[in-house]
Amino acid sequence: MDFLEGMLQRDRDEFTRICNRLFSNCFICKRNEAARADYYFIQKHREKFVRYLSVSGYRLEINEEYGVVQLTNPQNYNRYNMKLFESILLLILRILYDEKKRELSVSDEVIVNMGDIHEKFLSLKIREKMMDKTTLRNAVSTMRRFQLVEVLDKELSNEDSRIIIYDSILMAVRVEDIKQVYEKLDHYRKGGKANEEADEGEADQLA
Repeated sequence: MDFLEGMLQRDRDEFTRICNRLFSNCFICKRNEAARADYYFIQKHREKFVRYLSVSGYRLEINEEYGVVQLTNPQNYNRYNMKLFESILLLILRILYDEKKRELSVSDEVIVNMGDIHEKFLSLKIREKMMDKTTLRNAVSTMRRFQLVEVLDKELSNEDSRIIIYDSILMAVRVEDIKQVYEKLDHYRKGGKANEEADEGEADQLA
């Protein structure tokens, strides 16, 4: 990798580690304390990351307004296809983010609890009953893997267990109007996806 010429060995090691993190997680968020140093490292070496990742067929996007780095694949290779309830949870998180953000200042974190998710799920009447605890826990784990949320309280079975929704949700679900999110959820409510097969429509941004 001649374009890494001049970098210290420790920086080369960091470069490799962060590339692998992007391949695995798709997003890196500045608000995530554990990933903040990686975000700034990418900013510092932006051109090197862009060159290397483009050779691999990927596109790097840095949204400085949101403080989010995203990796996508224009050819749709290596995409994660979400299961039905993962897609539903993703859209619910997008709605909750929008609702909570209106009440906060720009710098505030968006924090919801499991009760908020349950209430929104039931109010939308997508299914007659809430998804079971294991399914919900696995869906939240997927959101966490992609740096869309962080769990503050490990016991997710409690209604007051808290979750941070990162700004990366805005890039994962790119809609011009929140009404489009409701329209997608209405599609599920009407039985457009009657089984839990992988749903590619909501996973377009998860490279």
